[in-house]
Amino acid sequence: MFQTIVEAVLGHAKNTPDKLAVCFKKQRLTYKELADMVRAFAQLLSEKKQVRSGDIIMISALSKPEYVVSYLAVQYLGATVVPADKASTEDSLTRLCHIVEPKFILTDSRLGDDSIPKQSLRAWYAEAEALCTGEGFDPDKLPYRLPDMNSISDVIFTTGTTGDPKGAMLSYSAILAGTINTRDGTDRHSGNIELLPLPLNHSFGLRVMRTLLYIGATVILQNGFMFAKELITNLEEYGCTGISAVSASVERLYQNLGDRFAEVFVQFKYMEISAGSLSVGMKQKLLSVVPTMHLYNVWGSSETGGAIFLDVTAHPEHIASLGKPANGVEVTMVDSEGNRAAAHTPETAGRMIMKGDMQMQGYYKQPDITAETIVDGYLYTGDLAYITEDGFVYMLGRADDIINVGGEKVSPIEVENAASLYEGIRDCACVGGADPEGIMGQVPVLFVVPEDTQFDENAATKFLSGKLEQYKLPKQYIQVDELPRNRMKKIDRKKLKQMLESGDKTTLERNPVISAIYGRRSVRDFIERRIPRELLEQLVECGYQAPSGHNMQSWQFTVITNQEEIKRIKETIPPVAKRNNVYFYGLNNPDAIIMISNDRRNPDGIQDSSCAAQNIMLAAHSYGLGSVWINALMKLCDEPEIRPMLDSYGVPKTHNVWAMIALGYPANRPSALAKKTNVVKWVE
Repeated sequence: MFQTIVEAVLGHAKNTPDKLAVCFKKQRLTYKELADMVRAFAQLLSEKKQVRSGDIIMISALSKPEYVVSYLAVQYLGATVVPADKASTEDSLTRLCHIVEPKFILTDSRLGDDSIPKQSLRAWYAEAEALCTGEGFDPDKLPYRLPDMNSISDVIFTTGTTGDPKGAMLSYSAILAGTINTRDGTDRHSGNIELLPLPLNHSFGLRVMRTLLYIGATVILQNGFMFAKELITNLEEYGCTGISAVSASVERLYQNLGDRFAEVFVQFKYMEISAGSLSVGMKQKLLSVVPTMHLYNVWGSSETGGAIFLDVTAHPEHIASLGKPANGVEVTMVDSEGNRAAAHTPETAGRMIMKGDMQMQGYYKQPDITAETIVDGYLYTGDLAYITEDGFVYMLGRADDIINVGGEKVSPIEVENAASLYEGIRDCACVGGADPEGIMGQVPVLFVVPEDTQFDENAATKFLSGKLEQYKLPKQYIQVDELPRNRMKKIDRKKLKQMLESGDKTTLERNPVISAIYGRRSVRDFIERRIPRELLEQLVECGYQAPSGHNMQSWQFTVITNQEEIKRIKETIPPVAKRNNVYFYGLNNPDAIIMISNDRRNPDGIQDSSCAAQNIMLAAHSYGLGSVWINALMKLCDEPEIRPMLDSYGVPKTHNVWAMIALGYPANRPSALAKKTNVVKWVE
């Protein structure tokens, strides 16, 4: 058995040298190429930067082959890797550097703070590539030596939302144990070709990457899970057999793909879900929609790696559980006094503690917190749970998230699982709020992302009454556009509690205009349903109510509802766009199209048209319609295939079509894309 991930990669390079190891888009590394690159990178680090065993090297970069190579090269030298969040601000990186004092940070970003000892990851990777492909490369110049298995391999900083960051110190032996747990708990093998759309700075992504390389499988990297097109491309390009994903991303992709979800995911033989609990409702949908795909739910943390595993497909009767502890992992519960508890039911649940070779040695430079977390060899979690007689672990939630209703303990997860089965709820999160009557202390409050704007609270309560005891029923529903989540898409309950306690109506109950602005998404797929003529007339009127420079109002709104003409547009534009290298995407099956054109002699024409387009799309959203702005025509209006078509629609020859809006009743509700928050500057 291999002792480290590096030793495994070197072994696979000898046994299966031509097998693909790591791929990203068109980048491909076989196991021999990966091993050579790791050796070359390690040689450069050793000779040029004098990296030695025990040194600390931080890595902050996108999930690409160069990340994998640099990570393994640092471990090749017996040094310690500190993965940093690529999305971290410069201040956060500086703060982290002050904590761990790395020898330097390998990064693919430009960092302006000179206090950060940085090196260009891209430059080092290119130099390593040139070295290992050049003449005279000696792979044995710097032979690999197994490290002290108790020395620290990784320091994984938690991505929690409270307090100072905590760095979990994982030894080489802990990483080996966690890797074996994952291999056996999910039945992975060397024939797997797995799509990994996860950041490699996080314990989940790193754990899966290590496991795949350890067993000699193939890793297909993808930066993020937001774009279905890239996922489908990777499936077609590499024939992926498995995928790992965070729970929230799966739910969003399920909504975005709609009817295509089954068509896409049936190609995967298995899926691992971690970093947050997937709702029971979503698990049931996956089992129903893609019955041939094996679904694994894994519980783990930065401190433990994967520790509890559930084969959901094999044990649907325990679909709400975390699963069973891995071999060699002991899980038990303690009461509020720290005494062992016979916690076999929700009523007798206790704080979950565990012990195993996979757990961390402690928190970096935080002995006091370490002493509170690891007691007599057991790692204390903050989770309330119980374990059934047949060994399945059920979690009620974080200890400080449990809702105390007149002395009765309510699990927010139980409420969420029940609510996820209600067809009118797309997403939800439960927290405890003050009892408005001042009797029960706390009551459950359910934040809801509804399927549509007509959410019926009474119907939801009636549905939940058949699944929950009376005291567990939500006493208040708060409709929101999206639930706040952290970097790994886990629900940010602290933020929800703050929203609830602040009573900020602008946060909890936006006025209709603000709600429309926050809630509108680009929709590209529509159901077959006609938009009433009077509604389209209202949308156009909203368009020409927009401001116009110097009040010129030189625009024209061309409304197309004839399906033959829409088909003509869809067939005419793509070849012209391709010829002119113009991006054209999203005109799938709209019921109507509104073209907004303006006299090209008007220097404010594009601004006027843009304001009108935004008015139309916000108004459409407020009426339950979906819309998407397609701007390919702004560069193609005078092409020989396009202008005659515009002429037939009565678009003046002096006009440029600055916006084309596709409209219809949405087939699904797209998820919100992350918005940059560093784009605002105040001058006061």
